Amino acid sequence: MLVVAMAVALVVVAAGVSLGLWAASGGDGGSTGPQARSSQGATAAAPPDQAPEAAPTPSPTRSYPLSEAPRTIPAVRDHEPARGPGWKPEKGNRVVVDDPALADEGRLVAGELGMAYAGEKGDKKAGDLRLALNGDKGANPESYTMTVRDGRVEIEGPSDAGVFYGTRTLKQETHDGGTAPEGVVKDEPAKPQRGFMLDIARKNFTAGWIEDRVRELGDLKFNQLGLHFSDDQGFRIESSSHPEIVSQQHLTKAQVRKIIDLARSRHITIVPEIDSPGHLGAVLDAHPGLQLRSAQGSAVQGAIDISKAESAEIVDDLLNEYADLFPGGPWHLGGDEYQALTRSNPEASFPQLAAAARERYGSGATVADLTTGWLNDRADTVRKHQRVPRAWNDGFFRGTSVQAAEDIQVAYWTGKEIGARAPLEYLEAGRKVINYNDEFLYYVLGEPQTFVYPTGQRIYEQWTPRVLRGTAAVPARYDGQILGGSFAVWCDLANSQTEFQVAAGIRMPLRATVQKLWDPDRPELSWTEFRALADRLG
Repeated sequence: MLVVAMAVALVVVAAGVSLGLWAASGGDGGSTGPQARSSQGATAAAPPDQAPEAAPTPSPTRSYPLSEAPRTIPAVRDHEPARGPGWKPEKGNRVVVDDPALADEGRLVAGELGMAYAGEKGDKKAGDLRLALNGDKGANPESYTMTVRDGRVEIEGPSDAGVFYGTRTLKQETHDGGTAPEGVVKDEPAKPQRGFMLDIARKNFTAGWIEDRVRELGDLKFNQLGLHFSDDQGFRIESSSHPEIVSQQHLTKAQVRKIIDLARSRHITIVPEIDSPGHLGAVLDAHPGLQLRSAQGSAVQGAIDISKAESAEIVDDLLNEYADLFPGGPWHLGGDEYQALTRSNPEASFPQLAAAARERYGSGATVADLTTGWLNDRADTVRKHQRVPRAWNDGFFRGTSVQAAEDIQVAYWTGKEIGARAPLEYLEAGRKVINYNDEFLYYVLGEPQTFVYPTGQRIYEQWTPRVLRGTAAVPARYDGQILGGSFAVWCDLANSQTEFQVAAGIRMPLRATVQKLWDPDRPELSWTEFRALADRLG
């Protein structure tokens, strides 16, 4: 009987060791690793002057399978898996920061996740979410690292923008009761400019609707919102310098400031656009004496007469006024579709423009030279406010003696204009380019001309930031000159859709666009999987 009892005891011990090793390996058949080996070795005899140590139990994290990368939009670019239960926000748990510069980010995410914002704290508590600046001046300022370990989360980055993007990832991971997976996320955007442009000149959008888009854009890690607020059909923001030009339906400056403050809290810069010398119909309705007229006396729709000093004065008045309203760096000057240059012989059709060109630039100067000079002068105006000018690609002309200033960035949208220039011409000249490719990124209400509503699937599967015109990509060596891209809503037939319909129509295209601006490589998820993820995240 004693022999039998000993045999049973040995079997039980052996089984216990076997089960312990299985638990230590996570049940996945992989290596037990050094922790498991040290657990076995802990039964060795202790030195005579020390009490035997209790054998350590396997770390609880070793009983979990390796975590999987989080599913977010845009997708994170790198995830180091680990074993552990992950993290969920709990009511009463803390959001803490290591720098007062992160207070806004901390308060925002605490409110979103139902946690308590505790400010600057040096201690550690279970369930904490800690936000930190890492002082890495050489890193992409929008990068971040998120570590989920030991029941806590830490998000760190070189700037508050990077930390904010980490909180967006965490918000998506924990959406609707989800769990942030154990491990380390290292993430950064491929492109520094990730934009959405909205035509509020042709269609009046309410302040509340724009604010909703700002929140949506922020959660998707967009960082620019373009507002095209002046065109032939309307001028949509209150003006103190020229109140006579403002449409009846418009945003007050107080409403705009609220939008700006909300955008700032989401690290979104507003990019204002007052298009000129074309698309100024709303201004010219109040100042008909400045409208361009042909040699036969016919008025040209939306075009201001750039031979008149008063034309420059009124546009500069507006640029100066709104530079004081909108903070930030980029400023869109427009420059496209000046109708004087669509005539077969602009100098004959508009002799006053030809005379002004010769007077300013010499006997061989053309209307295109004068128009380029106008663009340069407006760039000078916004540059005095420390702004970086950009203009539509059809505002740059081939073969002129006057060249557009080198720092004016190219907003490339079309190759359909008269004398169209391929993207390579701008890139080979060393210009910086922002991708607005109308083949993929233009949502034009009513689908006039040849436009069709873009689909998220087509953007997701066929477009990258290097696809500037049509469907062909420019060579990879120019990638560094392409600063990013912008999805654009134009309201040519303003009543074709309601605000609600526009929001629904652009939902998936926005998500596809930011995915490709964050990481232009082929996405891991299929379109069907990506759409299902978008539906789950809301």
